[in-house]
Amino acid sequence: VQLQASGGGLVQAGGSLRLSCAASGRTLSSYVMGWFRQAPGKEREFVAAIKWRGGSTYYADSVKGRFTISRDGAKNTLYLQMNSLKPEDTAVYYCAADPRVGWPRFEYDIWGQGTLVTVSS
Repeated sequence: VQLQASGGGLVQAGGSLRLSCAASGRTLSSYVMGWFRQAPGKEREFVAAIKWRGGSTYYADSVKGRFTISRDGAKNTLYLQMNSLKPEDTAVYYCAADPRVGWPRFEYDIWGQGTLVTVSS
């Protein structure tokens, strides 16, 4: 599986962005997909995860109620809708995939390149 993230950009605090992660290479029906982020000078942190089959979701407390993870099977694409953005959401966002069993999943084997989200105050 190869992952290609896109959709980052500059947005004012309180605004919204939607990130996309296009997957290619094989079907994702048995995969768990996730979003992570890494702010400048900080370690990478978990944001959200979704089971491709069934659509169960799990969120970090810091984004719960503001971010929504989803997937489109027909397009083989993962999304992260980010609303009510805050300056502390500024980071490089990465999508990830993993075929192993285990939920929620915080460790992933397959990573896409990052996309930068900058939230201005």
